[in-house]
Amino acid sequence: MAKESKIITNLKSVRESTGMTQQELADRIGMRRETILHLENNRYNPSLEMALKIAQVFNLKVEDLFELRQKEEA
Repeated sequence: MAKESKIITNLKSVRESTGMTQQELADRIGMRRETILHLENNRYNPSLEMALKIAQVFNLKVEDLFELRQKEEA
């Protein structure tokens, strides 16, 4: 059976806990606000570079923000 992977994030709760807006985060990492929106809603998987940049902004490890979940396909 093939496994499908999805990256899940708690970025929104981390960002909101710091009082940072989506636009402020986007500006700090050189992305568009819409990209942050899609990340927070699990509609977009970040590149490794993007994940590292976001983690650096919050002084966290990548795995504190993103989790790889695998599910089996029937």
